[in-house]
Amino acid sequence: MSKRNVLLQVARRGGSFLSLAKKLWQHPKGRVGLILVSLLVLVAVLAPVLAPYDPYDVTQRAEKGLRPSLKHPLGTTITTGQDIFSMLIYGTRVSLMIGVSTGIILAFLGALMGVMAGYIGGFVDNLIMRVVDVLLVIPTLPLIIVLTGLLGRSYFVIVLVFVLFGWTGLARVIRSLVLVLKNSNYVKAAELAGASRWYIMTKHILPGTSHLIIMNTTLTCAGIMVAEAGLSFLGLGDPTAISWGKMLAEAQGGGALLFGAWWWILAPGAGIFLAVFSFMRIGIVMEEIFNPRMKASSGIYKLFKHLNNDYLDEVFDSMDDEEIADPPDHAGPAVLEGGHD
Repeated sequence: MSKRNVLLQVARRGGSFLSLAKKLWQHPKGRVGLILVSLLVLVAVLAPVLAPYDPYDVTQRAEKGLRPSLKHPLGTTITTGQDIFSMLIYGTRVSLMIGVSTGIILAFLGALMGVMAGYIGGFVDNLIMRVVDVLLVIPTLPLIIVLTGLLGRSYFVIVLVFVLFGWTGLARVIRSLVLVLKNSNYVKAAELAGASRWYIMTKHILPGTSHLIIMNTTLTCAGIMVAEAGLSFLGLGDPTAISWGKMLAEAQGGGALLFGAWWWILAPGAGIFLAVFSFMRIGIVMEEIFNPRMKASSGIYKLFKHLNNDYLDEVFDSMDDEEIADPPDHAGPAVLEGGHD
């Protein structure tokens, strides 16, 4: 492939990305999601600058159990005296890193397995689908407890388990779409031209599934963040790293509710909510962009229309239109009776 063709492909993909970003920005929900995600990324990158204290530095700890003040906007922890605001900022790094990295790996692995199963078929399809069936019935939480006991409590083990069991759902969806795309005319033309299977899967089949991959990645990032917070809350996370779930676990263990330190619980809870909310907004808007019929056929959309009385008005209007289009049958006999007279 020449250098010019490579540059053209890069420019074309960059233009598609900018077009998608523009559509997201023009949508009210998508704009909110993009703003929140951008803020979270900036907070994670600029954590050493934004945080007034280093929560990992033992020498920067203050008196235990301080209430919120100008010096400590969210107070300090009851057990160690760490600044909660600084912990909240540094915890953004862990949540975003685990959520985004796991979501991208799951999208790559699930798309690869789904495309191979759908396009190659035969033994490969049966093998991948049977592996999917087995992984779907294995309980994840007990396995994580066993692996953390054997390999140690680290986020690498958590990400490994998420990747090992999380790709199955996307693979099944991609496979269903590939079974339709493999019979398309452009795929048949590529096969007749002598293109290899790998070339067809990567250049023709995979781009046709990109919308599902992008939507799944954004929604998966939100789910992984919640799962990581839950595992850290259960004490299965990395004990040396600060995350929002670990902050909640320390708040519970330190008796935050007992001593009235509500800010210790509210801060990481708000962080988890904002992160999940922002990625969910982007994922839902992407579904509406790639599948415009989804909004019109959504039960939630019809429910809101019903609450606004618009849905009932449309039903009654459609009934009036049918009555006008189909006049009553008794008009015919009345005319005939008049003729007999």
